[in-house]
Amino acid sequence: MKCPFCGHLETQVVDTRISEDADFIRRRRQCGACEKRFTTYERPDVNFPAIVKKDGRRIEFDRSKLRDSINVALRKRPVSTEQVDGAIERIEEKLLNLGLREVQSHRIGELVMRELKKLDKIAYVRFASVYRNFEDIDEFKTLVDQVR
Repeated sequence: MKCPFCGHLETQVVDTRISEDADFIRRRRQCGACEKRFTTYERPDVNFPAIVKKDGRRIEFDRSKLRDSINVALRKRPVSTEQVDGAIERIEEKLLNLGLREVQSHRIGELVMRELKKLDKIAYVRFASVYRNFEDIDEFKTLVDQVR
């Protein structure tokens, strides 16, 4: 594996751990040239359904986009990285279990909202306010009242 720091092609695995639910393997590696350490994750390569956007475009599922949108909602909130990883894994599992070749983007938004509601109510309201594109304050108030 190529070192992300210096680009050297020879790295050595110094520690290997399997996740609690055995969904991935975490490996600590050390570069043979610069001796810096970094972490890699080994996951099964699966085919996620294509995402159908509101305008009809089809895009490939992107885990990093999912993580970024969740992290924006959780900004400055007391939620651990492990909790975020768990939420992302649950969303991915639900997508795979659907058994569909295509999924509407709004369905993923609903899955994200469900996970955020469990993690942090403020993050849920943040995400929902952007995702649902409220037209007036009454819609926003209704959502906040539902969360209470």
